[in-house]
Amino acid sequence: MRRLFPLLILLGAAALSDGAQLPLTSRDVGLMLRSGYSNPTVIQELVIRHFADALDADKETALLKAGASEDLLNALKSGAYAVPATEANVIQEQLARQNVRSSLQADRARKASSAYQANIARERNARSAAPLAVTNVLYDSVKGDLVRCNNGTVVRADDDGVADKKLIALYFSAHWCAPCRSFTPALVDFYNRVAQQHPEFEIIFVSCDRSDFAMQQHMREAKMPWPAIDFARVREKDAIKKYCGSGIPCLVLLDSTGKVLSDSYAGTEYLGPQKVLADLDAMFAGAPGPQVAQGR
Repeated sequence: MRRLFPLLILLGAAALSDGAQLPLTSRDVGLMLRSGYSNPTVIQELVIRHFADALDADKETALLKAGASEDLLNALKSGAYAVPATEANVIQEQLARQNVRSSLQADRARKASSAYQANIARERNARSAAPLAVTNVLYDSVKGDLVRCNNGTVVRADDDGVADKKLIALYFSAHWCAPCRSFTPALVDFYNRVAQQHPEFEIIFVSCDRSDFAMQQHMREAKMPWPAIDFARVREKDAIKKYCGSGIPCLVLLDSTGKVLSDSYAGTEYLGPQKVLADLDAMFAGAPGPQVAQGR
């Protein structure tokens, strides 16, 4: 299991031709703040990488919502960390290429959302004539090896509930990873918000911890409401671990065939698990929960 989590992985692997990282944009700064990094840490990164963006009112509002302090905003607006004029043209070309890659990723996410909604409609129509049994391809990989946290105690989980899930998000995380501990409560809030309305959706925790005790501590502290792969069995789950990117927290959304619908990574570029949550919200906004459509 790959467990690297340097700051450069958090902000993506895009690089200039001379090997240096791209300067930060407003989006990068917001991602750092939402992932648990403090304002002083962001400023330290700005000293190294500079800032290549124009801070308008909308971006300033977004950064405030992400947790930006007045000192950080004033520093960005002052131009103190602006990219040197001699490098500006090269930087803008690099950022333009990065934006193209991000647009392609967003387009793939929209197509995945459309395909998911179309699949929901087909299954709804088929069920009106006859029951349709759908088994998730991950079921055989996790059957008999799932646990969950029950009133502070980690116990065996009823893995049959995974068999008919149409959307499964694999959550690669660890207790030793500070950004993971910062993101996990947001994931718990998201799950608790959507799980009842969308029973076709599930999350499975895949621990990157170094011990069973650490994994269970992470589950208990976060009050994870979803199942996890038993720590003793994680090592042998190559079919699951292949979906993990080069750093954590990593969230990967799969459909019932095992196809990746949304990922925290676009190649080597780290987009973050929040990107997957945004894609899920878009999918759910366009497709009513099966219990509503089927009267369950």
